[in-house]
Amino acid sequence: MSVMKGRMPLVYIIILTWNHWELTFRCLSSVLRITYPNYQVVIVDNGSRDGTVDFIREKFPAIKVIANSCNLGFAGGCNVGIRYAVSEGADYVLLLNNDTLVTPDFLGKLISHAQVLPKAGILAPKIVYADGSGRLWFAGGRCHPLTLDIVSSGLNTSYSEPQPVDYVFGTSMLIHKNVLEDIGLFDELFFMYYEDMDFCLRARKAGYKIYYIPAAVVYHHVAASTAMFLPARYYHKARSSILFFRKHASGVRYLIIVPYRLGSAIHTLIRLVRQQQVNTAKAYLQGLKDGLKGKEVCYEKIYFSE
Repeated sequence: MSVMKGRMPLVYIIILTWNHWELTFRCLSSVLRITYPNYQVVIVDNGSRDGTVDFIREKFPAIKVIANSCNLGFAGGCNVGIRYAVSEGADYVLLLNNDTLVTPDFLGKLISHAQVLPKAGILAPKIVYADGSGRLWFAGGRCHPLTLDIVSSGLNTSYSEPQPVDYVFGTSMLIHKNVLEDIGLFDELFFMYYEDMDFCLRARKAGYKIYYIPAAVVYHHVAASTAMFLPARYYHKARSSILFFRKHASGVRYLIIVPYRLGSAIHTLIRLVRQQQVNTAKAYLQGLKDGLKGKEVCYEKIYFSE
């Protein structure tokens, strides 16, 4: 890898929070050990009720905190941070889940590759389970060209070099400022789930490439912030999936996607009922209905209230 010349690009790390201050504390503790010399951290809080904002401001007074008055969802919350980063002159924006732990050199490796890989617009690290098992959680993904469904998440590969992929997750996503200028921000209609796939698809259509960088490593406490809210997860996945496929399906692709997604939805509902997850099945069905209607959600009233 060639050495970067001139000014090191300014990276703004955007960490979205919603309760779970203990996860955020561990995440920030690892972020502050990053060896890359030119980065700023911004916390965007989505209306936490457990004292997360006060805790961060007390323990990390040098870190910028933007406190939203309500939960704007993943897309909306990230957009608040992205807008701030761009206004402050960021060359790159790194989105990072608060239930992750980063290795000290991961950001430097992402930036080094971003500077030399052709048409690199979005880059993502290797994401490993944070349970000490060393198991790979995500290595970039590929989509079927007709159904747009996930056909590979890189889990059965042994990548040792950077690889172009179709999409990466917002769990940890480095975005060049040019991408944001050309295609805009996340589509906030999604609220949560599929907004990252939509963003990556739009970036690829604009001519940018998306890369998985295995030398950069992040550890992930998978679904730690929503583990207790299974109905909510299924509601939002169902709703966002409908919105995603309605947005991107057209022509022959539409004729293929509609029966394919219908069969997938029926299979999911049957599985949930057989597992006696009746409330989750109802939430999933409601998500499908709201997606078809294009209905906006009130996050606090859809299964996430505590």
